[in-house]
Amino acid sequence: MTQLNSPQGMRDFDATVIQKRMYIINTIKGIFELYGFEPLETPTMEYSSVLMGKYGDEGDKLIFRVLDSGNPFLNIKDLDLSDAINTVSAKNIVSEKALRYDLTIPFARYVAKNHNKLIFPFKRYQIQPVWRGDKPQKGRYREFYQCDADVVGSNSLLNEIDLLHIYQDVFKILKIPIKININNRKILSILTEYCNQFINADNKITTTQFCTILDKLHKIGWEKIRLELLTFGIPDEKLEIIYKLINPEELNNLEILEAFSNQFDLNNNDHKLAVQELQQILDLCFDIPEIKIDFSLARGLNYYTGMIVEVLVEENDTIKIGSIGGGGRYDNLTAQFGVPNLSGVGISFGVDRIYDVLEALDLFPKNLQNNAQVLFFNLGIEECKIAYKLLQQLRSLGIKSEIYSDAVKFDKQ
Repeated sequence: MTQLNSPQGMRDFDATVIQKRMYIINTIKGIFELYGFEPLETPTMEYSSVLMGKYGDEGDKLIFRVLDSGNPFLNIKDLDLSDAINTVSAKNIVSEKALRYDLTIPFARYVAKNHNKLIFPFKRYQIQPVWRGDKPQKGRYREFYQCDADVVGSNSLLNEIDLLHIYQDVFKILKIPIKININNRKILSILTEYCNQFINADNKITTTQFCTILDKLHKIGWEKIRLELLTFGIPDEKLEIIYKLINPEELNNLEILEAFSNQFDLNNNDHKLAVQELQQILDLCFDIPEIKIDFSLARGLNYYTGMIVEVLVEENDTIKIGSIGGGGRYDNLTAQFGVPNLSGVGISFGVDRIYDVLEALDLFPKNLQNNAQVLFFNLGIEECKIAYKLLQQLRSLGIKSEIYSDAVKFDKQ
């Protein structure tokens, strides 16, 4: 029997849903263009080599690989297909292509390919679906839309400041109450260095490992994070210092930076730069009261190097959902494609989660329906000749009009 359901984590959209989704997308698109970003689209599929290794081990596991045509199974003999699928390892499967996991890596590939033609800084926005083999649940889907804006070819923090204002402008129009958490990956590198002072040389923790562990904080809680970090040999009293830095009690942004500065030597240029960058962002985002420094914010993706940001809905009893936006600076992404020294920074909006929030809070405008304004009755062939002329006149004036297609009884029409 033919399967009528969509695969898990993938959905059909009717006209009502599409109109609401387009309201979100058009709002975001309008703000992107207001800030000088131009559109770009990249293919649904990329070569696996483009995507693999860019998102960390956890991210790589979620990439949808696409089997090559022909015989995708190598070195398999005397097995039928079902046995092969159950026993073959990933390295034996020919899968040169994959569905895109996000829009940032394809963008970096595009920039590397076209860097001789582009004028820098290059500002692009991209609104397309992405795919992840994640466990479907409320607010988390296997196919979903991202709306990205990135600037590449500039080191200026003014780009970060513009992107944070874009978040503020979009969510003000959508009327979603938000908080914007920011951090700097340099801060997390400093915390990693601090941990490594107390670890044996052969058991050092990398910044990537530290960020991957810390990124789970709000899912599993500090106690499980602490136990995981203890396995590296970090003394418990040193972890307590880290905990106080990443979980400050009711401190404002300036007090959080001051607490960090008191703990670490600001004569160290890296330490000093991390604080200065956050301070400059705060100074020029004085009109965004929703911004909060959060040293526990890690964003597990490997490619971030500077400011990182995450947008959350203000907690309320109506809806509890994860982040609805996020991003950060990446200094070395195009270098992985052979084009070094092109720093970039970008943000992303999660359309599907934003939709869920607007629906739960009843914030969609009431006039989004796209129904016809005028309907002509179908009275027969001769009458339709006259009606259709009038119909086209109305349409030429921008009035949404239809004629009932069948000459059936009046009450049905």
